[in-house]
Amino acid sequence: MKLFAVLMICLMFSGCEAQQVESKAFNQNNPKSENQKSKVLVELFTSEGCSSCPPADRALAFLQKEQPNSQAEIITLAFHVNYWDNLGWKDEFSSQIFTERQQFYGRKFNLSSIYTPQMIIDGSSEAVGSNLGKVQQKITEAVNSAKANLMISTSENKVSVKITEIPPHQNSIVYLAIAENNLNSSVKAGENAGNNLEHISVVRELKVIGKLKKTDDSFDDIVNFSIEPFWKKKDLKVVVFVQDTQTGKIIGSNWESIN
Repeated sequence: MKLFAVLMICLMFSGCEAQQVESKAFNQNNPKSENQKSKVLVELFTSEGCSSCPPADRALAFLQKEQPNSQAEIITLAFHVNYWDNLGWKDEFSSQIFTERQQFYGRKFNLSSIYTPQMIIDGSSEAVGSNLGKVQQKITEAVNSAKANLMISTSENKVSVKITEIPPHQNSIVYLAIAENNLNSSVKAGENAGNNLEHISVVRELKVIGKLKKTDDSFDDIVNFSIEPFWKKKDLKVVVFVQDTQTGKIIGSNWESIN
């Protein structure tokens, strides 16, 4: 009887040990493990010519620097649109390409018109850029969305991109953005005349580096990029993200500083 009891105890402990090993292996291989934060891309559409935009610029800086959501790694990009440029002050960071990107979202969300400041959260929802409470709520909602495993590394003027475990999607585009932190402007005219504006994550360049068919479940490439002499290299970062062209949803994103 004693021998039987000893054997049962040994079997119980060995079973527990096997379960612990199996659980540990699952957590190491599971991209949704509890210690891994979900990457959420927040895009701000803004302009130096808009008096409502500086509070949104500060909100974006807060999201990037403070990372207030314990479940999310917030990746930020600021797109300066150009439709304010003829109203007294030309924003040197503005581009028609960025305006067209916002127009894409305007159609997606069935908006009567585009506006600034606007934040887009993971391509899935939008809010007034200065409404930090609403934006943080949308970030929390985006945390549980299925995301691809997107890995990037930079070396000189090249970025290596490897994307795996891509969730179900329609035809999608892989984008590369180069953004710069710690920028400021002394505005001389327009609605913000007399103010010194500080900016973060200002998109300097946005380009397509790949396309995915809806049957593709991975992507692997090395892409060249260039840096203009007046960009401060120490303040630059590369952001790579994948966007479903039908839904607009961001299905994977990541970033890295440029060394």
